[in-house]
This record gives sequence, structure tokens and C-alpha cells, in this order.
Amino acid sequence: MKLTKNIVGWMFYDFANSAFTTVIVSVVFSTYFIRHVAIGPAGYGERIWGLAVGLSMTLVALTAPILGAVADYSRSKKKFLFFFTYLTALSTGLLFFVKGGDILMGALFFITANYAFNIANVFYDAFLPEISTPFNIGKVSGYGWALGYLGGLVSLLISLLLVNRNIHWVFPMIGAHLLIFSLITFFLLREVHKPSKRSNYLRVARDRILFSLRHIARTPQLLRYLLSYFVYNDGIYTVIVFAAPFGIKRFDMTEQAIIVFFILAQFTSLLGAAFFGWLSDKLNVKSSLSISLLIWIAVVVWAFLCGSAREYYFVGLLAGLAIGSSQANSRTMLSLLTPADKQAEFFGFFTLTGRLSSIFGPILYGWIALRTGSLRYSILSLLVFFILGWLLLQTVSLRKGMAQSQLLESKEL
Repeated sequence: MKLTKNIVGWMFYDFANSAFTTVIVSVVFSTYFIRHVAIGPAGYGERIWGLAVGLSMTLVALTAPILGAVADYSRSKKKFLFFFTYLTALSTGLLFFVKGGDILMGALFFITANYAFNIANVFYDAFLPEISTPFNIGKVSGYGWALGYLGGLVSLLISLLLVNRNIHWVFPMIGAHLLIFSLITFFLLREVHKPSKRSNYLRVARDRILFSLRHIARTPQLLRYLLSYFVYNDGIYTVIVFAAPFGIKRFDMTEQAIIVFFILAQFTSLLGAAFFGWLSDKLNVKSSLSISLLIWIAVVVWAFLCGSAREYYFVGLLAGLAIGSSQANSRTMLSLLTPADKQAEFFGFFTLTGRLSSIFGPILYGWIALRTGSLRYSILSLLVFFILGWLLLQTVSLRKGMAQSQLLESKEL
């Protein structure tokens, strides 16, 4: 595979933005918010954190289809990517000012940052089919995720040093990481199409959304995959949001210990993204994704049965392998099942599907934690998402789905 400037620029955005997911959503700010900001009875912090995550994802779900359609029509994906990336960096830096008991301030800054981060990914993901071919799309996606986990590893190592001094400095550091390394993307990545001269993008967005609603129903394989993704992504995102708080609350791990936990998981995440990206090209992306979901089922069962912090480290290694492979393959699967000339628009609906599912998992997890006072039952609830998602995925025919997307591409409005 030849590494063009576009491919390198695209992959480096994964290096830049993975720091936010890894440190803010998964490890440092999530545990800081639950332990020191949302102070209350057992399960209260998890409940408030789950609501904050759910609200940010609701906002993403409501606006991603519109912004994706506008970007697709105006050919302005890079401009939108630039704007929302730097809104993420700014909001993340402002978390520095959140102290104990500042629930509203912490929630507002986080909701803004998480919203902007996820919206930026709509435009970032839509570049994938432009910079790759059907023969190397799995490798490009997998290597992008692998580079992303390397970026997460770098940010975790720096966070480990800062936590020992002052945890508040972690947050502007992550904002700076995103700001600096995304510049590589903005310098190297180019859009294939020239900007449209038409205006009135709101009307265009409405028409494109109606187009998608009508035509997704005419691609039953894509519809089946979106349903499967809706279910299993709920489990994945909930693990991302609550894995660190689970370890701290369940096994009394320190912030430093949980950061080391995630540092170790980065290595298997990198391995999973690269290996399963290769496997998806060698076999097919559906088979690769199916194996990833089976690994997730094993992770949930093991976490429920886990009895010590030491054992939890091994659970984390397996979870890293699962998340690296499943996220890369999910993005590739969507690209193969959607028309090439409607990628931004359909990625908007992909984000809508994923973010809608991401609303329910964290809220349910927090509700179970508050009602039962047991995080083990919260984690066990995720088993349903992975099993049902795997079963639904088996009903998808990749061959038929690719043929349906090509047919839809040939039929313009």
C-alpha cells in the first residue's frame, strides 16, 4: 500500500483525536468527575456522568445528519472538521477550571467538548473512501486506528506524569495535543471535489436527509448492518465511558494505576486495529468484525467474574484487542455498504445510529449502578448488546450490500 500525503494526513488525525477519547472520556476526567465532582451516594457519580454523556450524544444525534448532508453537498468537509476540532480543543482546556462540586460547569464543558469531538468525526470518517480504494480500505482504516492508539499511548504517558503533580493540568494538555497534531492533517489532507457554488444549504440538507431516509430502506443489507451497529456499539461506548471508574470503584485502584491499566491496553488496541484491518482485507470485513464481537462477549463475562485489580489488568488487555479491531472494522463496513458519492451524508446517519445507541448504554449503566449499588450488574447488562449485535450482523450479506450501494450510486436525484 502506497502512503500518499492524503493517507498520511488522514491517519494523523487519529493520532491527534484519540487523546480525547482515551484521557477525557475513558480515563482521567471520567474518574475525576465521578470521584471528586459529582459527590453523592453510591452510584450517584456514575448516574450523573452517564446523563452527561447521554445528553452530548443526543445533541450529536440531532445535528449530525444535517451537518453531514451540508458537508457532502458543499464539499466543505475539511472546513467543518477544522472548526469542530478546535472547538473540542478549547472546551477540553476549560476543564482545567472544574473543581470539586462544580457539577454544572464540569458537565457543560464536557458536553460541549464531547459533542464537537463526535461531530468532527462525521467529516473525518467521510474522507476514508476518497483517499483509499476497495482493495486497501481495510488497511488504511486499520492503520489509522493503530496510529490513533499510539497517540492515545503518548497522551496517557504524559497524563501519568501530570497526575502525580496536578491532575487539572491534564486537561489543557489534551487540548494542546489535539490542536498541535491535527495541524498535520490540515496541511496534508486535500478534498477531492471542488466546493459547490450553490447556497441555501439548509434546504439542501433537508432534501439529502429525505433522500437518505427513502434510499436506506432500499438497501436492506445496509439497514441490517446499521441495526446491528446500533446494538453492539451501545456496549462498546459504555465500556469506553465506564471502564476506568469500574476499576477504581470495584478494586480501589488509584488514578495512576488506572492510567497504567490503559497504557497496557493501548498496545493490544494497536495490535487489534492493525491485525484485524489486515484480516478484513484477507478474508472480509464482516468476518473480522464478527470475531471482534465474540471477543467483546468474553471481555464482559470476564469483567463480571473478575476478583482482583491484577486480574482486571488482563481483562483490559483483551478489551484493548476488541476495541481496536471492532471500531476500525465498523468504519470500513459502513464505507463498503454506502454509495461513494454520498459518503458524508451516509456517515452522518452512521453517526446518528452510533450516537443514538450511545445515549442509552451509559444512562442504563448509571441507572443500574444507582439502583443496585453494584457495578457488577451494570457491567453484566452489556452482555445483551454484544450478543444481539453479533446475531444481527450474521444476517448481513456483504456481497449483496456492496451491489445495492453501487446500484443506488447510479441513481441520482
